[in-house]
Formats: sequence, C-alpha cells, structure tokens
Amino acid sequence: MADARPSIAHVGIAVPSIAQALAFYRDVLGLMPGPPESADGATIVSLALGDVHVELLEPRDPAGPVAKFLAKRGPGIHHICYRVPDLDRALERCRAAGYRLVDEVPRRGTRDRRIAFLHPKATAGILLELTE
Repeated sequence: MADARPSIAHVGIAVPSIAQALAFYRDVLGLMPGPPESADGATIVSLALGDVHVELLEPRDPAGPVAKFLAKRGPGIHHICYRVPDLDRALERCRAAGYRLVDEVPRRGTRDRRIAFLHPKATAGILLELTE
C-alpha cells in the first residue's frame, strides 16, 4: 500500500522514438529500462530514479493522446503522476471541488495499477494522473 502522504509516482515524457530517447537515460545516467508496455495508444518504457520513475511514451496510434500531444507541442513532459493513498477518495474530493476529470472512474494503467487523469484545464495546464 502507498504511503499515507501523496508523492510523485512518475513523470511521463512524450518522445517520437523511445530508442533514441533511451540513449541519454541508459548511456549517460546508467539507468536500465523496464520492459515495454502498451497503454492509451502508446508504447511505454519505465526507468527508475529512486522511488520516482520516468516513463518514456512513444505513440503507436496516430489518433491517440500521445501522438496528438507530440503533433501539437512536440516532445516533452506529457504528464505528472501523483501516488495517493486512496484513489477513490481523491477522485471524490476532485469532484466535490469542481475539478474536471478525464476519467470519472479509475481504470487500469501500466503495471496493472489503478489510475485516473485530471483534465489540464483544471490543473494549471498540466495533465495530472493519480494512482495508488
């Protein structure tokens, strides 16, 4: 179970090519990538930096959210994921406070974790993901 306080779980970075982006993380920082996973029309590779991960997101579906992000903004930080002790309670609090949710109910993300996204228009322009 997660710590009782929220923490950063990972930072998602949209890239046109995971293979090219890995050069920095592997060759310069010495990090070993985890196995590729698929979610939301993207291939995702996770790299551990202590308790926080960097997820490299490469689009597979040209109509998917990562492909749209790259087309509009180019490579860069796609989202930040916060780990919360109770995802359902966090979403209840978001609804009560009037935050716009991308996911009204949690769904399964990488590593089979429950996740939900908040719309960037409600969070100072940053796409936020919540997970347990």
